Amino acid sequence: MKFERFAQWLAKVSGRPLTFASALLLIITWAVSGPLFGFNDTWQLVINTSTTIITFLMVFLIQNTQNRDNDVLHIKIDELLRTTQRAHKALLDLEDMDPAELHALRKHYQQMGEHEAPDPSDNPD
Repeated sequence: MKFERFAQWLAKVSGRPLTFASALLLIITWAVSGPLFGFNDTWQLVINTSTTIITFLMVFLIQNTQNRDNDVLHIKIDELLRTTQRAHKALLDLEDMDPAELHALRKHYQQMGEHEAPDPSDNPD
């Protein structure tokens, strides 16, 4: 549970404008320091290694955040389907279907949408 809280906190912090500005300032500082270090291999290695490590870690952070958001959306949609009288209860477990079953179901709903007349109560005017 601690990792989830940390990942959520880090995701919020990393998406802020101040974090972006800080990263930009570090890159500018690195670029300006080039002449001081003679643009040598070590100078280049510092930025390459730093950005690679940060990118590697951010991939896992983003995946964790997306998994959590996806789980939350599934729960909310499942609850809406469960409480909606006209909803098909079989749709509650779509995440357990294989891709072929999902494709067939999507095609079925597309065909239903093409043949269904628009509901006048859906018109916001």
